[in-house]
Amino acid sequence: MRYFATFFVISLLTATTLAGCGSSDEPTELPTTPTPVAVAETFNGSLNVNGAQNHNFGVERAGTVSAQIKTLSDQAATIGVSLGTWNGVACTIIIRNTAAVLNTTITGTAQQTGQYCVSLNDVGKLTAGVDYSVEVTHY
Repeated sequence: MRYFATFFVISLLTATTLAGCGSSDEPTELPTTPTPVAVAETFNGSLNVNGAQNHNFGVERAGTVSAQIKTLSDQAATIGVSLGTWNGVACTIIIRNTAAVLNTTITGTAQQTGQYCVSLNDVGKLTAGVDYSVEVTHY
C-alpha cells in the first residue's frame, strides 16, 4: 500500500507539472523592420559672384543622400554643388561637382546619423548673382 501511495503522489505531481507546460498553436510573429522613408528638404537662396551658401540638415538614418539643383534664375549658369558634414560652423566637403547646371544631381552615402550639409558656390563662372533652390533627399 505504501508503494501504491508513493506512486500515486509522484504521478499526481508529474501530471500537475506537465499540465502547466502547454504550447500555443498560434505562430509567433517576428517583429518587422519599418521601411525607411526618404525625407526631401528644399533650400532656397541667392548666390553672389565669388560667393558660397551652406545649408545644413540632419540625417536620422544611414543611407543615400542626394542634392539636385531644382531652379536657377539664370538657367545657363554653372555653379558648384557639394555634400559634406556640418560641424555647427562649417561644411566639410565630401563630394562635389564643380560644373553643376540646372537639374544636376550629386549623390553620396551617409555612413551614420548626424549633421550634414549642401554647399553651393560660384566656381568663377558667374557674371551676376543667381537665385536658386536645391532639393536634398536623405533618410
